[in-house]
Amino acid sequence: MRLLLALALSLGALPVHAQPSETAVKAAFLPRFARYVSWPAPATPSAGAPFQLCVVGRDPFGPLLDQAASSELIDGHEVTVRRMAAAARAEGCQLAFVQGTTPQDTARMLLALRSQAILTVTDARAGPQRGMIHFTIVGGRVRFFIDDAEAAGRGLSISSRLLALAAGVRPRR
Repeated sequence: MRLLLALALSLGALPVHAQPSETAVKAAFLPRFARYVSWPAPATPSAGAPFQLCVVGRDPFGPLLDQAASSELIDGHEVTVRRMAAAARAEGCQLAFVQGTTPQDTARMLLALRSQAILTVTDARAGPQRGMIHFTIVGGRVRFFIDDAEAAGRGLSISSRLLALAAGVRPRR
């Protein structure tokens, strides 16, 4: 129980009104998700290379994400934030927050990333399309849903500790 409480606190699962903003909470979550995910060998950064957290499409975070990522180490790798307008430039990313200018644009970006072992993250602003992790607000708190089946289909393994903190999980088949 102590472990779950510590994880919830470290992941920022606090009421939105107790945080600077919903956007700041999401920015803090993003690099921390990577602590609880394993990537297949070809998608893991090589020794000395940074872990790449990418923003594909619109960037709602600005410097908040850079600040959150600067203090993180993922399996000994520093975290680099990359921003790109199109999914075609996402090669080498381990995690990607995806948000198009329209729901259809988000759907196209997610589809373009489907062949890669990239943990995709979306929020309600993306429309009905969802990444493997999808932010939402539940009871005034920033929460998230996890599509573990989609993650497994791309060779990613999400820790049971993170799955336990999700508001809902689509399980592996």
